[in-house]
Amino acid sequence: MNSHSFPASGEQQNHRYINVLKTTENVQQQKGNGSGESTCGDSYLRSCALSLAQQGDYAEAIALLSQLINRHPHNAIDYNNRGLIYFECGETQKAFCDYNTALQLNPKLASAYNNRANYFASRGELIAAIADYDQALDLNPSYVRAWLNRGITLRDLGQYEEAVDNFEVALLFGQLEGHIFAERGRAFHLWGEWNCAIADYRRALTLLPSAETKSKEAGQRLRLQVENWIDELIFSGYSN
Repeated sequence: MNSHSFPASGEQQNHRYINVLKTTENVQQQKGNGSGESTCGDSYLRSCALSLAQQGDYAEAIALLSQLINRHPHNAIDYNNRGLIYFECGETQKAFCDYNTALQLNPKLASAYNNRANYFASRGELIAAIADYDQALDLNPSYVRAWLNRGITLRDLGQYEEAVDNFEVALLFGQLEGHIFAERGRAFHLWGEWNCAIADYRRALTLLPSAETKSKEAGQRLRLQVENWIDELIFSGYSN
């Protein structure tokens, strides 16, 4: 199964807003009460929407982004972000449409290519996914998530050596190292390079969040996956 990382748009992975608006109605109500641009400005709405999405409140997040799109129908980033949330809640066709609209509005938005590639990969359309990852990397050669996701897709295609090369490039930028070691380890594992695989799995476990950590759920899930891959590798070694 493809294990692409959650796609990122701009800096959305770094939002730290805690007190967010719960409904579009509340936002409109505050605006009517004259609370000012600092509360109801577009940037604040975007932050609220993305924070709500991170909490799993997808319907409200989509409502806020739809409000922004109604205000600014030519803003590619809002379409891209709404597409991310549609994708996360399983409405993949709506996500695909939003990614396409974002790219029509801004053909140089690297994150939209990465996100649309993730859509293609989730449908098993791996060649189309590679093409979009390539576009993202042409626009932003230091886009670590695109390198990571491209490597996963190459691995899914059975192109293990190229996948490992991708992961090695991704490691050059010093980001998401736990994820990259985990996914490179899996490529080595499937390639039959078991010593390299176990070394990467162990590196990944030192970097990924532990079960006691209350944040970074994606990292926790990957940690569990790595532990299962290690068990699988050890069992395979005993079987042979």
